Amino acid sequence: MPFHPSYFETLFRLQTPPRRWPDRFAIISACATTGEVWSPEQNESADHRLSELLAERSPWTHRLVGFSPTTDHAEPSWAVELPISEARAIGADFAQDAIYFVHGDELSVVSCGDPSSQFVGPFRERIVGP
Repeated sequence: MPFHPSYFETLFRLQTPPRRWPDRFAIISACATTGEVWSPEQNESADHRLSELLAERSPWTHRLVGFSPTTDHAEPSWAVELPISEARAIGADFAQDAIYFVHGDELSVVSCGDPSSQFVGPFRERIVGP
């Protein structure tokens, strides 16, 4: 599956840095899928449901916002310490085309619909904020 080009330009904004980054973690959003438009209420509701689910399943969660530096499109997201298979399934349950997965400092975009993935670049170079 070819990935939308926006996945490769995404940066991540943090309000506060976590005490630690796990060695492996996923980044999942519940916002409208690329090419779809949802109302702010639909996006907020989906994000709230995702937040509650992740609080039950992940021993570590951290809020961040993925955004495009060229379009300023931004999506509230969650960094979570979950196996990649579980993170992909959650992404699919929330109508996402893909999630991000970080191993060490290597950021990859991972399809929720099939096992394809593609390396994006070093994760920490994409962090904006404290």
